[in-house]
Amino acid sequence: MHDIHESGQACDCPRTADLDGDGPAAAGRRRFLRGAGLLGAGVGTGGLGLLGATPASAASGDASEKAEKAEKAKKAKGGGRWQPDPDARRFTVAVMPDTQYLFDQDRIHPAPLEASIRYVLDGGVNREDGTDDNIVFLAHLGDVTENGLAVEYAAVTKVFGLLDDAGAAYGVLAGNHDVRSSTDDRRGSTPYLETFGKERAARTSGYHSSSPDGYNTCHIFTAGGRPWMLLSLDWRLSDAGFAWANAVIAANPKVPVILTTHELAYADDGGRAELSDYGKRLWERLISGNDQIFLTVNGHYWPPGRTVLRNKAGHDVHVHITNYQDRYYGGAAMIRTYRFDLDRNTVDVSTFSPWIQEIAAEERNTLAAQEVELTSDVDRFSLAIDFDRRFAGFAPVPQRPARRAAELLVRDTAAYWRFDGGGADGTAVSPQQAVKDLTGQGNDLVWQSAPGTPDGALTWSADHHPDQPGHGSLLFKGTRSPVHGSYLQTVPTAPINRETFERGFTVEAFCKLPADWDSAQSRWSALLSRWGTASEAGRSGPGTDPDEPVLTLSVSEAPALQWCVYPVNQTGPSTCWGHQLPLDRWWHVAVVNDGQLSRMYVDGCEVARNPATPAVGLVTLGRPWMLGGYSYAGVLDKVFHGYVGDVRIVKRALRVGEFMTA
Repeated sequence: MHDIHESGQACDCPRTADLDGDGPAAAGRRRFLRGAGLLGAGVGTGGLGLLGATPASAASGDASEKAEKAEKAKKAKGGGRWQPDPDARRFTVAVMPDTQYLFDQDRIHPAPLEASIRYVLDGGVNREDGTDDNIVFLAHLGDVTENGLAVEYAAVTKVFGLLDDAGAAYGVLAGNHDVRSSTDDRRGSTPYLETFGKERAARTSGYHSSSPDGYNTCHIFTAGGRPWMLLSLDWRLSDAGFAWANAVIAANPKVPVILTTHELAYADDGGRAELSDYGKRLWERLISGNDQIFLTVNGHYWPPGRTVLRNKAGHDVHVHITNYQDRYYGGAAMIRTYRFDLDRNTVDVSTFSPWIQEIAAEERNTLAAQEVELTSDVDRFSLAIDFDRRFAGFAPVPQRPARRAAELLVRDTAAYWRFDGGGADGTAVSPQQAVKDLTGQGNDLVWQSAPGTPDGALTWSADHHPDQPGHGSLLFKGTRSPVHGSYLQTVPTAPINRETFERGFTVEAFCKLPADWDSAQSRWSALLSRWGTASEAGRSGPGTDPDEPVLTLSVSEAPALQWCVYPVNQTGPSTCWGHQLPLDRWWHVAVVNDGQLSRMYVDGCEVARNPATPAVGLVTLGRPWMLGGYSYAGVLDKVFHGYVGDVRIVKRALRVGEFMTA
């Protein structure tokens, strides 16, 4: 029967499954090992060969081919040396909970642990396609052994020696079974400390420091182009331990922290986690007051679970329990991977046994087949974390400085408008104000307004795209039913009114649709358009709407961007379509024409729905351009609702590296 902890939950206890002997579990185990190629000469049922075992993947030709792919990927990474990419925007932190039932006096089974460690050293190689997860750290969550005996650590240290030989970044902490003591980190020497003390930790990649007692360690590794801290904390901190942990975080005030320990939280059968009594102490004395801690992972208890707690700064801390010693083969050295994707602001979490994965599917016994990968919502899930926002309180992303207008006046610039000098944030654009064309060519913008529009429908704003040259924008508050709003248009004498751009063009703008954007009121409003209808321009070809403007960069009901223009060489319209844009986020859009074909780019990425039919130049009736206005049948039809930042028009095709975001 299981021990019952202070929480009332099942925890790791001295009893273990009988994986030896003559019972059904032992027989299944022997079939399992034989299928894995781990039973052979010199390998008995009581212990598994650590080195030289036949690879499990050799059980079938197909598996052999997959293993060959994985081996090639491994060699490409440097022959097994620890070489994660520190700058890649995707990287993985692996954790391994309680392996105690694999190292229990005379029941020593190192092969599952070895398989997991080799998986980590290979970078998390996918045996299907040879790709890897760029594993940057392995954290063991404690209870490495069942009894904390020297004989158990003698087997453990050989396996962890694989990490040492490769120069890997890893941390190991002490669980209650490792020290067989309820005392805190001042307990003195133990076989655990003799195996994983400061001297060994100091040789691991990314090592930063240890507490004086040696039971707590700090690593700082680089991933995604920035430093990250991983704390490996003893299962019971003393006052000195708390002081050390708080101090090491304070000494690195801009580094996000992942905290690992043996006991912190437990979960009910539904996976809902809450802090244990000791976990509450850890929360109050360390976690809640250090905003840098955004993720904690502990073992000790089962079932696994998770929750999100709010720290003193009002920010989320993700609290996870992962422990599988209660499952078949003592958990088979399962690992959990946290795959960070900084571009997606997502952490994808998976839980699986590399050892069982190495065995060909037809060779796995019934219980092993159930443990290949766990897919419950506490074992396989994704975390949405806006890293810049979550870390802004202690490590704000440096704002890109504003750039001088002269830097943006590339060759053949026809017009450049920006809105960072017109007025204070939130103040109205007055009818007397004009926005100068910074090229000096006279394409100035002047204020216009629909009848009945209330004051303040067009205001200056300090909000802007992070890569925008000018640190300001205009906030349009237009509607279509009734048509209300203020907008800007070029003066009647502006040279750009007559420009046909037959040698090519690049039209760029920054925009943001606010959270209150309403399709019913704002669909098909335009960031940029031109007065004059298709019929007035003599266009009547397929797809022509005679009353629509000759040029518009609009926002559809989706909302999605649409570039709809009438080229000089076509009788009908030419359109480029973007994808649906989430609200309340800044975007950069560019439409580029090389004199033949038009392509739309959103945030520097070419979209799919670009036309293949040549579209030369832009038809014009010599009338003004509008910023924020849209006409239909020659009258104002609707006004844009949202933010518009810098706008630039160039009389030639620009490369992506020449856009205003470059």
